[in-house]
Amino acid sequence: MPGPDKPVPKGKPVVREVVIYPALTLEQVRRDEEGFITEVPGIAPVRTVKSDKQGKFCAYKLPAGRYSVLIREPKGLFGNQFDGQNHINPETVTPRKVTRTTLEITHGAAF
Repeated sequence: MPGPDKPVPKGKPVVREVVIYPALTLEQVRRDEEGFITEVPGIAPVRTVKSDKQGKFCAYKLPAGRYSVLIREPKGLFGNQFDGQNHINPETVTPRKVTRTTLEITHGAAF
């Protein structure tokens, strides 16, 4: 764990499955006691892609709209960012623009 005089180490890129849903709220999902999403009842993912060894991924031709971008981990889907309406890892895709995002896998981390 970094102390007050130690710099926080940079994260490492990882290969993971990235699952994109229509914007989900906490009320729409089932989570376990550790916060992993174990079920999204009645809502299918829009797209599933895989990040490369640099941690980069691309979901080509995703229609404009609001989405939840989640990471598949062994214990379930992971998302650690929320907006004011409790949307999980929310991202907005606009027509003819590239949407860039950085997903941080922080479960099990010590800060």
